[in-house]
Amino acid sequence: MLLLVGLGNPGSEYAKNRHNIGFMAIDAIAERHSFAPFRKKFHGLLSEGVIDGAKVLALKPETFMNESGRAVAGACAFYKIRPEDIIVVHDEIDLVAAKVRVKRGGGHAGHNGLRSIHDHIGPDYGRVRLGIGHPGDKDQVSGHVLKDFSKADGEWLDKVITAIAAHVGLLVAGRDSDFMGQVAQDISPPRANKPKPDPKPDTENKTDTKNGF
Repeated sequence: MLLLVGLGNPGSEYAKNRHNIGFMAIDAIAERHSFAPFRKKFHGLLSEGVIDGAKVLALKPETFMNESGRAVAGACAFYKIRPEDIIVVHDEIDLVAAKVRVKRGGGHAGHNGLRSIHDHIGPDYGRVRLGIGHPGDKDQVSGHVLKDFSKADGEWLDKVITAIAAHVGLLVAGRDSDFMGQVAQDISPPRANKPKPDPKPDTENKTDTKNGF
């Protein structure tokens, strides 16, 4: 069994924040794959469903970001899920907007949600890092992640969320590179090759019959 965890802050006032892109992705996955309705459990909202034949749990912690590990640890203990079978979907300021990267294990890079999960289950879980861009000044990071996505962000945000939901089966199967490739292609499809112009007629060697050349 695989546990997909989306990170965010509960409450309508945070729903459109950049910090809540993990919640957005989990909601899209659950909807596309016809998961059961979310129910309150393990200090969060839990749903379950099947993706490409694999049973999957979807969890949105409701403890606020810096206590996300409590919900994850509760679900892991109840269902006996190993850290290796957990994938956390979260915002990433160190990636440019619309970039999506999968990582297995490693540090938390100062992300409060990941830090909490580290504290409860260790670092050996997977992550889907969703780029939201960096404000350029570390003192502005908190304000950046806790602000709503802008209208301009909407141009790429819907594509990212839709692509993740469409190709999550590759992630569930452990095909991380294929997942990233398909998502990237959906977000920025390759441009069609323009037809080459017809070659110009060669007039240099033609005889000018009018002038006898």
